[in-house]
Amino acid sequence: MTQKPFSQACENNKDPILTELKRLFTKVHRVLEIGSGTGQHAAYFAPQLRHLFWQPTDVAANLAGIELWVAEANAKNLGVSQVLNMERPNWRNFRFDAVYSANTAHIMAWPLVQTMIAGAAAELPQDGLFVLYGPFNYNGKYTSDSNERFDAHLRGVNSNQGIRHFEKVDECAQAARLVLQEDITMPANNRLLVWKKR
Repeated sequence: MTQKPFSQACENNKDPILTELKRLFTKVHRVLEIGSGTGQHAAYFAPQLRHLFWQPTDVAANLAGIELWVAEANAKNLGVSQVLNMERPNWRNFRFDAVYSANTAHIMAWPLVQTMIAGAAAELPQDGLFVLYGPFNYNGKYTSDSNERFDAHLRGVNSNQGIRHFEKVDECAQAARLVLQEDITMPANNRLLVWKKR
């Protein structure tokens, strides 16, 4: 039997994130998760947010691992994982009034981050939410020494990766008619950014 993929970071951050999502998603019906990764967040969040439908997505190579978590969760409000690749995004395959994405902006190349924000925003209804979790730089500076080391590691692996500047991300969001509602401090030098479609 194939072993489920596991991320210690997902295990560590799932409860702090869920606390915020319970508050933010009270009126949400369908969540599109972009870059579900291991599938841990989808499997943990959906059973505790039973009023909404959670749709996990990722590149094709990650779907098998996500499905192991989806099957174990056995939640009626958790969809079968589907392909959503920012190089060829098929937005029209999905219906959603909120978007959630964790630890993707520093992994995707910057043009793909722009595609993610603009594409998702275009499909969001008015007042729809875009929630993005991860580390960000502010005013051109790292928020911690550990983030600086992490950024150096990312860029060493792939020069297209790296911690993004909050101001650039928010600029993309504004251009897509997303208005910043909250910038929430999270554990381990991460942030939870919340935009609303106007």
